[in-house]
Amino acid sequence: MYIDRETIHPKSIVCPGLLISDLLKQKPVHPRLQPFLEGAVLLFDKPIGWTSFDVIRKLRNITRIAKIGHAGTLDPLATGLLIVCTGKFTKKINEYMGMEKEYTGTFTLGAVTPTYDLESEPEQHKEISHLTAEQIQLAARSFVGEIMQTPPIHSAIKKDGQPVYIAARKGIDVQLEPRPVTIHAFDIVKMEGALVHFRVVCSTGTYIRSLANDFGKALGVGAYMSSLRRTRIGNFPVTEARGLAEFETEIKSLIASEGQADT
Repeated sequence: MYIDRETIHPKSIVCPGLLISDLLKQKPVHPRLQPFLEGAVLLFDKPIGWTSFDVIRKLRNITRIAKIGHAGTLDPLATGLLIVCTGKFTKKINEYMGMEKEYTGTFTLGAVTPTYDLESEPEQHKEISHLTAEQIQLAARSFVGEIMQTPPIHSAIKKDGQPVYIAARKGIDVQLEPRPVTIHAFDIVKMEGALVHFRVVCSTGTYIRSLANDFGKALGVGAYMSSLRRTRIGNFPVTEARGLAEFETEIKSLIASEGQADT
């Protein structure tokens, strides 16, 4: 089963999740929410099953602030840190997007999927019993440094003005050019049968799904990403992020306290 990655709006501009039309529709906000209108940087722990733009829509609903964007997409099946900017601070989005990223998660050896993750069914199963821990560690180390990486065709990257996943889902052959990315660290944390637990530190533009697929090719058995969590962007750790429900409760309390102060 496929899950839509990012909803691509025809009026989207440089800031992810920020639309030109939104800038023209800002309505008056509660006085206690004025700081968000002026500009704020918020850290959220994106739940599984949500697109990054789902988070932006939810935050617009909570705060009534139109000018909100995120600094780097997380796929629906991924969790972890999402940096969100509001108001004037949306100008900082590209700065945050360019920062180093850290991820943890698991790769499953012995099969591949068309999407390089669990949004599609595993296929081309292969035996992995001959692999040794040393071979797996050596394969991981071979990716450290600047490498050329081809993005997944099931992604929101645009080609000829359209997200390539649209053509890929129709069975149209899509060719993407490899691009340089830097893997600062690729640590194998634990191995449990076909499941390989990893930690990766990388440059912006790196697709961990593609790394999984290339890792499987290097081992000769195939691999796909079976879980992913973004744990850090630059100096911002996910441990400092909050959940959406927690934030919504805080905003409701903030507004309620204003009403109590007036009585």
